[in-house]
Amino acid sequence: MTLEFRPEMYLVGNKPAGYDVVLLKELARQMRVKLEIENLTFTGLVPGLVAKKFDLVSVGLSPTPERRRAVTFSRPYVPYVQVLAARRRDRTVPTIAAWNSSSKTITSLQGSTAEERVEKTFPKAKSHSFPDQNAAFLEVATGRADGIVVETYLLTQFNKSNGNALKTVSLAKPLHVEYGAYAVQHGNAALASYLNHFICKEQKSGALAKIYAATMGGPLKQMPRCA
Repeated sequence: MTLEFRPEMYLVGNKPAGYDVVLLKELARQMRVKLEIENLTFTGLVPGLVAKKFDLVSVGLSPTPERRRAVTFSRPYVPYVQVLAARRRDRTVPTIAAWNSSSKTITSLQGSTAEERVEKTFPKAKSHSFPDQNAAFLEVATGRADGIVVETYLLTQFNKSNGNALKTVSLAKPLHVEYGAYAVQHGNAALASYLNHFICKEQKSGALAKIYAATMGGPLKQMPRCA
């Protein structure tokens, strides 16, 4: 995990907390295994999994084609909405065309689908990605960049700690809606199948929605249906 994405996964003192952590503890209880959580940089997660340094990545990865070539994914367990955010006083016209300009610099988390979204949606803008999510936020808040592509829950948390410094740019619709999944070592069909069964069981029973509401502070958005 990368324990810097409050409230999904973060540290309270030196103890992991958040949605993913609570869900993993329940998974470990049902599997009757000992859970060991390692806090790693986001860009080190997939390479570490490929190198078989651990069994599972729980950071809500989107199963992009490139990632699918390296690891095996479970079904989704967490929803995300990506938006473009800017400083409160920014007066740029809220359209893709206005932001897709060489005069704009847009930040994102390095190696994330947000970084891909910047490059695909705003190809004329300068894309500046950071290995640390907070650094990507601060680049915009301090005026060194114009905007950031980020998930809504992370924007909410940043604003809570930084005086509502940023706002969501009022585009016609969110940039992207996606779902995060667990990643396991490539070809580990047995673990992927177990995870799918676990997620569906928690989803159908309502436990997934309860954990999400208790940790994320809001209702769970509609998830893909289980068979």
